[in-house]
Amino acid sequence: MSSLVKSVGTIGGLTMVSRIFGFARDMLLSRILGAGGVADAWQLAFQLPNIFRRLFAEGAFAAAFVPLFNQRMAKDGGTSEARAFADAVLSVLIPILIVFSGLMLVVMPWVMGLFASDALQADRARFDLAVTMARIAFPYLAFMSVATLFAAILNSLSRFAAAAAAPILLNLCLIGALLLGLFTGDGGEAAKAATGLYLAIAVSLSGLFQLGWLFFWVRRSGFRPTLRRPRLSADVREMGVLILPAVFGAGVYQISRFIDLFFIATLPDKSITYLAMADRLNQLPLGIIGIALGTAILPALSRFVAQEDRDGAARLQSNAIELAMLLTVPAAVALFVAGPAITSAFYVGGQYSVADGLATGAVVAGLVVGLPAYVLVKVLVPNFFARKDTRTPVWTAAGSLLINVALNLLLIPRFGIVGLAVAGSIAAWCNVALLYTILHNKGLFRLTGRVAGRIVRILLAAAAMAMVLHFTLPLAGGAFTAGVFERIAALAALVAAGAVTFFGCAFLLGVVNRDTLGQLRRRTL
Repeated sequence: MSSLVKSVGTIGGLTMVSRIFGFARDMLLSRILGAGGVADAWQLAFQLPNIFRRLFAEGAFAAAFVPLFNQRMAKDGGTSEARAFADAVLSVLIPILIVFSGLMLVVMPWVMGLFASDALQADRARFDLAVTMARIAFPYLAFMSVATLFAAILNSLSRFAAAAAAPILLNLCLIGALLLGLFTGDGGEAAKAATGLYLAIAVSLSGLFQLGWLFFWVRRSGFRPTLRRPRLSADVREMGVLILPAVFGAGVYQISRFIDLFFIATLPDKSITYLAMADRLNQLPLGIIGIALGTAILPALSRFVAQEDRDGAARLQSNAIELAMLLTVPAAVALFVAGPAITSAFYVGGQYSVADGLATGAVVAGLVVGLPAYVLVKVLVPNFFARKDTRTPVWTAAGSLLINVALNLLLIPRFGIVGLAVAGSIAAWCNVALLYTILHNKGLFRLTGRVAGRIVRILLAAAAMAMVLHFTLPLAGGAFTAGVFERIAALAALVAAGAVTFFGCAFLLGVVNRDTLGQLRRRTL
């Protein structure tokens, strides 16, 4: 457990820094662009390369590449074989990216037309701006796809820090673009449009900077990536066989986001901005905990499987599940209870009204119902990928997506954007149930009574925290929409009350001890 906490703490701590900068970015964004209008156009333009990046470049690519790379590294003298494998993949990847990116730039107006709301398509100038921003930002996908290969090499070598720090560059670039728009514009629609273009340029530049950053650290690790003549060798074909189903299995969350865009197009103006702002809060624990856990355990699971150490793999999986629940359940409960207050404190001001803040908080509550499930998916899926089984998660993901679509059709007409968020959360829990059932039936992993008992106690501690937060929130009055210092004080008091209650109860219930708290504190400072 201590080794897992150390790895997760390294990744999660740096991810937390990135997410903090992301909050600063979105606070500026809400105040400068508001909700609706140019803000909706920008959110849609940014969604396309970002979802593609998460779907192909991160989830699917890492799921296919890391086990194969580790398999070669595990052999005696396997470094040279692993290096040749990485070079072969890189040499095929770059031409594919060039062709795909060029094609997307040509067909971008039609692609945007599939996802744009009726209001956005009716405003021709705003739609054309969205297309232009998407075209400028789309090279980000190509840069980040190559960067992800370098990150996968570093993660396979258990050097997590450089890859975890890279996203900080994206948020710094976007903050710079927003500040440029703030200081050079007058707050009018033309100034907002110019800010949108600055943001699109910043996205592509950040991809180039992250690529350079990871290339530097890969070379420092002893690898010298080399471009060769593209050739579909047996190694590359093996990865191709794994990556296609992995696109679906590892990227169910991102695929559901594509489906969500279709439904959002039927909703009123501002809906996509509300979802994007709410997802920032949801992505904070999801990124810090879920991505960190998934990234940390895949190389270790791959090594256990390669060594045929079933007990070691099961022990690692149990530790990951317990740690995931310990960190995500209180985060989800706190965001569910205090979502409107938190979104008001972070986003309300300038162009973003109190009504916008409350609407965003309602979406947060719908999203975080599924937060532990999204993290558990990231923890369970590597158990399949480590065994080169990328097909089973495809079937579970397909089932959850069908459930998601059915629930969207049922809930969106009655609850709007909140219904969409709740539908995705329920579908994620269905995916968890399917994944665990298959692992259990195959004898690959079974939840022990000890771990199940600890999860129950985590839920009890979270329930106590929810009660405390429920009665604490009214005491703040209007502090969450007051001045900067009042907002900071109110948030600090809220976080302190929640953290003391949860970890105090968890300590009394025997879920955590002094050593666990000390490890968590040291690895996240």
